[in-house]
Amino acid sequence: MSRQERRTLQTKAKPKPVQTDGAAILYESALREIASGRHADAEGCCHMALAIDGGHAPTLNLLGILALQAGHYDAALQWVSRALQQDVQPQYFLSLGTVLQVQGRPDEVIKVFDKARALGLDSPDLWMLRGNALLHLQQLADAVSSFQRVLELNPQNWDAANQCGITLQRLGRIDEALACLDLSDALRPNDVPTLLMRGALLNALKRFDEALSICRRAHEIEPGNSDICVKTGIVLRTMRRDEEALAWFERALAVQPGSRDALHDKAAVLTKLRRFDEAFEIYRRLKDIEPSDALADLGTAHLNLLLGNFDAGWSGREARWQLPSAYPRFRQPMWLGHDDIAGKTIVIAADEGLGDTIQFARYVPMVAALGARVVLAVQKPLVALLSNMAGISQCIPVSEAAELAAVDFHCPIMSLPFAFRTTLETVPAPACYLPAPDPERIDFWEKRLGAHDKPRVGLVWSGNPNHLDDHNRSIPLRMLSGLLGDEAAFISLQKEPKPDDKAALLEASRILDLTSEITDFADTAALIACLDLVITVDTSVAHLAGALGRPTWTLLSYTPDYRWLLDRDDSVWYPTMRLFRQCERRDWAEVVEQVRTALHEMTTRRALVSDQPQHE
Repeated sequence: MSRQERRTLQTKAKPKPVQTDGAAILYESALREIASGRHADAEGCCHMALAIDGGHAPTLNLLGILALQAGHYDAALQWVSRALQQDVQPQYFLSLGTVLQVQGRPDEVIKVFDKARALGLDSPDLWMLRGNALLHLQQLADAVSSFQRVLELNPQNWDAANQCGITLQRLGRIDEALACLDLSDALRPNDVPTLLMRGALLNALKRFDEALSICRRAHEIEPGNSDICVKTGIVLRTMRRDEEALAWFERALAVQPGSRDALHDKAAVLTKLRRFDEAFEIYRRLKDIEPSDALADLGTAHLNLLLGNFDAGWSGREARWQLPSAYPRFRQPMWLGHDDIAGKTIVIAADEGLGDTIQFARYVPMVAALGARVVLAVQKPLVALLSNMAGISQCIPVSEAAELAAVDFHCPIMSLPFAFRTTLETVPAPACYLPAPDPERIDFWEKRLGAHDKPRVGLVWSGNPNHLDDHNRSIPLRMLSGLLGDEAAFISLQKEPKPDDKAALLEASRILDLTSEITDFADTAALIACLDLVITVDTSVAHLAGALGRPTWTLLSYTPDYRWLLDRDDSVWYPTMRLFRQCERRDWAEVVEQVRTALHEMTTRRALVSDQPQHE
């Protein structure tokens, strides 16, 4: 090898310091050009730097970032990959992960993160990238862990606090979500989306005054924001301040006349105010704006049912299939009353709540009477209760329904009134249509209840707290204290009482609470069979007691669910049920007083009968 060749080889192996310095200087120039918004000039500086030092990692990474910003993702991936080949730096892994994220490749983002961690890198930005990738993969709990790690490394990271709060909310971990969003609010006090999310969480936790205060604060920041007006109205609706809520929905529509959210909420509150013609008109307007608006169809259907217009109501409810649903995905066709099912196998499957399933199970023998073999698929807590239902060949959990073989049709249980074209005059209402409770279970409860020297009265005061109308349906237990006299023995049928009610129940010595021994609805049915009366709000126990043909008093809000109709004290569905309704003042205390008076009359009559001499 000649001296010149050796000198050339040494020059390539050991670049002169001035050349390296030149690449670094040009890299710094590129950063200044970017800061001034001259990206094309910055790219030129980068290429000049690489002409001096082709392996200058910062410049390679910067070119990747510029390509990413320009939407040239493949080029960005190549530049950043070259940077990592030259040097292992956290920011290069971050750049690579960002490119992969934008390309919709979250699995590879996780691999990049794992490689960085294996090299000992523990950057908040890398954890943030991992969390966002896990969100795309719907791995929410792991995403939360990543965001929490970001906050451990940098407690001032607003984005991590915000994303962690939103993700915890999606997981139903409301208290934790609120804590994160409180931090987010402290770090960036006037961020309106954060305020609205905090308001929604406080509303869900029934901390209504705080939720309303936050919504008003957001409105002060952005008075022209229609969404804030809607959210404020929603909180007021939950507080049962419907007239004030209506004013906020109208304010939202003044800002954004075509706001479908505001229109839907306005229609709902008009319904609660019994301004039905106006509610119908809003739903018609929504259909003009969006002809495929299934929620408007459903709202119209429920209004029709509430008013007794069953023909339009049951058919209108079929619009629900245009909305997301947990109903099983059957391969077989849906039966809605048109096809001949004699000799066929049909699955009747639960598609809404527990009370709905109990109420409309009355139609199952009618399906069997058409000559079909009926498989009943219901929520797991109802399987034992309905397994001996007349006319069925099998009762299974609804989760197993789609896997059944040799099935010809399926029908959602809530579609049976439509399939049979039920009118107000043709409601099938036998006094009792559920199987008789197990005698052994009844005997167990009789022994647990003890002497039957007073009327036994079962109590339920609260429904599902997650129900959209729970704020109108449920009553605090303390409001029922006026009922608890010596004339009757009171037995709680209330499963999972709310914290305030749990404390009140411990104080209520006159209420016998055996609910910890109830395992399923078949147990509840056997206990109800031992009672003389059930007093309940609108919840699944009301349907259970009514379907068993037991005397049942149901307490209803001023504008109740559609199935209870309006302004009548009887139920078209349950012959043994009596309805106690709020008047226009929407005062539960007044309803409880009516129940107290009726209970006193009942116990007095019973005492008179028991005092009569018995003749052989």
